Order: sequence, then structure tokens, then C-alpha cells
Amino acid sequence: MKRGDLIRHLKEFGCTLKREGAGHSLWMNPITGEMEAVPRHNEIKNQLAKKICKGLSIPEV
Repeated sequence: MKRGDLIRHLKEFGCTLKREGAGHSLWMNPITGEMEAVPRHNEIKNQLAKKICKGLSIPEV
């Protein structure tokens, strides 16, 4: 899946960008306080996208 599609999905469910790292962006769910790292690759494997969504307690893509 494209990174932009995953970012759009995270924003739809209220997740916010916490900070930018060297190779990852750290996203946070402000409701639960959970954080997940999103790699800065153009393509993100579907299994990783599902893991990120699960870690942030939002519906899978």
C-alpha cells in the first residue's frame, strides 16, 4: 500500500504526528496514548500496515 494512503487512514481516525525521526515517523492515537512508528518508504507492506493500525487501536486498512 502507498504510504500516503496509510497516513490518510491514520488521520481519518484522529491519529496525529508526534515527531519525525531519521527513517520513521512516530504517530500517536491521542485517545489511547498509543504510539507506532511508520517507515518512510513509498510502499508499505499490507501486513505492516495492519500491525500499525492494530497498535494504534484503529480499524485496519
